[in-house]
Amino acid sequence: MNLKNYLLTARWTFAFIIGTVWSVFSCQAINPPFVIKHLGDGQSIVQIENQKKFLLLPVEEASPEAKLYMIADNDVVRNMNVRLAINKVDYFVPVDLSGFDNKSLSFNFQLIPDTAICWNEMKLSDTFDTANREDFRPLYHFTPQYGWMNDPNGMVYKDGVYHLFYQYNPYGSMWGNMHWGHATSTDLVSWEHQPVAIAPDALGTIFSGSCVVDKDNTAGFGAGAIIAFYTSASDRQVQSMAYSLDNGKTFKKYARNPILTSTQRDFRDPKVFWHDATDKWIMVLAVGQEMQFYSSVNLKDWTYESSFGEGQGAHGGVWECPDLIELPIEGTELKKWVLICNINPGGPFGGSATQYFVGTFDGKNFVNESPKMTKWMDWGKDHYATVTWSNAPEGRHIALAWMSNWQYANDVPTTQYRSGNSVPRDLSLYTSDGETYLKSSPSRELLTLRGKGEKKRSFKVDRTYNMDKLLADNTGTYEIEMTIKNRNAEVIGFQLFNSKGEEVDIYYNLVEKKFAMDRAKSGIVSFSPDFPVVTFAPIEDNYEMKLRIFVDKSSIEIFGDDGRLAMTNLIFPSEPYNRISFYAKGGSYTVSSFQVYKLK
Repeated sequence: MNLKNYLLTARWTFAFIIGTVWSVFSCQAINPPFVIKHLGDGQSIVQIENQKKFLLLPVEEASPEAKLYMIADNDVVRNMNVRLAINKVDYFVPVDLSGFDNKSLSFNFQLIPDTAICWNEMKLSDTFDTANREDFRPLYHFTPQYGWMNDPNGMVYKDGVYHLFYQYNPYGSMWGNMHWGHATSTDLVSWEHQPVAIAPDALGTIFSGSCVVDKDNTAGFGAGAIIAFYTSASDRQVQSMAYSLDNGKTFKKYARNPILTSTQRDFRDPKVFWHDATDKWIMVLAVGQEMQFYSSVNLKDWTYESSFGEGQGAHGGVWECPDLIELPIEGTELKKWVLICNINPGGPFGGSATQYFVGTFDGKNFVNESPKMTKWMDWGKDHYATVTWSNAPEGRHIALAWMSNWQYANDVPTTQYRSGNSVPRDLSLYTSDGETYLKSSPSRELLTLRGKGEKKRSFKVDRTYNMDKLLADNTGTYEIEMTIKNRNAEVIGFQLFNSKGEEVDIYYNLVEKKFAMDRAKSGIVSFSPDFPVVTFAPIEDNYEMKLRIFVDKSSIEIFGDDGRLAMTNLIFPSEPYNRISFYAKGGSYTVSSFQVYKLK
């Protein structure tokens, strides 16, 4: 090529490049989705130019939290903490922009470097993909569509609908930005996601609480109003209320919040119920390592009555999420009061757990009938923040728990969402050797989940069964019912396992009088040294033992003797457990009945 042709070619190439670049920048200048302005020192402003329904924010869970302020016409309308992507994108979370169509929207970002990858990855969209991308998402346990969930709270039943509210972070799959998420069901097993019920405000984020149906309009908001009580949490914790006049679809916050304050730093989780004997509303609050009781006639003005806790039960950590219910004692006409007390840390196997006390309550004072005993509601690692539905039909007391543990809840191997709830359980009382205990029986609605099943006749142990033969296309979601008759064994056990060598060992040690579950080899366990443990529960001498075992994609819940024994543990196997192997030590036993049901 001669010099003239070379220069001509270079000229046209340069012109093409300049034209292309100009075209690109011209398009951006004419109609950009948003404009980013870096202000230095980790502060930036994003101005929305062409609004859509969502601003999609890229998240990196290893990043520190950044502070975001959503601004509409120069007023801050929302703020949140988000772990924005600095080096890589783990997933996206949506910020809902609807409701601000006629306003100028912008975001003030703080603590994010100008070089972070999030500035190139964030985008506007009219849709957000919530399709399940998680191998471990449960099939029949409730989980949020996306984001973080912990305590179930505010649970109430009205007009044929069970309302489940829960601690929710819509801006990431780790704890933070507490809202009340919301879901509804007519049968306790199939849930419909609803919009966020209560969002943070100037008083703080929205911590746990409860709801009541004000049938007689004691608060003056209207007969039949659903009234929510929750903790507003900022530097201090105070109690607030909101009310719904459309059966829980929307809530309006009480204009004179807060309704109750304290000088105590840990002052939260109000549980409110009507006490017939005194014709008053009662509020139970978790305050440090005690429970405090308050009374009211109008749900707005509260009077301190008493406290309970010193020298009672376990005190390894802060007390949280109280509940106080009156339950029947099976086989009698008697009832007793049960104070449910969640504690973290201080559980029997480390981390969080649910303890309870049985006694009397006269509207002022709770008296524990067994002050020298500590009683646990569930003997697994992953059963916490247990509370019951208010206004449940037929006088039932239906409990639900958060199925995780604060030792590793932020680290379990899921990202689109984190945490699920336990199966619902009906509570009652029974007596043994003169002591009264809580019984947690799987709610009868769970029977409707049963699909294809198969029954085995009585057999002796030392047998292995491939449950793929019992359940076609085994997805790892099934229920096992079995009755075990002991002959003279010292240990009675069985293992759920898969082709990868992952297993859960479940056994009765009849010498030490305990029932145990070992998940040390259950699958993925390396995310926390506190995860691969053996949990165990005390048992009575019993010739015949009955078990119901609920297996979902990432959990096992075991109920013995119709709920006298309950044990809940998470598991993360790389493939479903499709085999069960029975064994005995020091003797033998017989499985007199064995049924497996696929759960749909």
